[in-house]
Amino acid sequence: MINKNNGRTLLDEQESILQSLDDIITTPIGSRIMRREYGSLIFELLDQPISDSLVLKCYSAIYTAVSRWEDRVSISSIVMSSVKDSGLVFDIEAFSTVSGEQMNLRIPLNMGAKA
Repeated sequence: MINKNNGRTLLDEQESILQSLDDIITTPIGSRIMRREYGSLIFELLDQPISDSLVLKCYSAIYTAVSRWEDRVSISSIVMSSVKDSGLVFDIEAFSTVSGEQMNLRIPLNMGAKA
């Protein structure tokens, strides 16, 4: 698989999965012409103020999308690890359904209404 940012070959399965998760999570549902259901609901949450409710909605959106579109991983847990000026950072613990290997993946999302 190729890195979408620089065109280089991805070194391992975990890099490929991380790139795939980033694509799934940040793609708005309905934006792909030939695959209208692909993506997640995260796009609908972007401008909401950061709150416990928003974090819970993000957990649901991430889990639902990844479970549906990425069969190479099974999620064990999702935790919001930090809040930054640019948004939220989520840590996903999962295991590879291909190799059985445990993976820790970090997904930063630009979200949250600015005051």
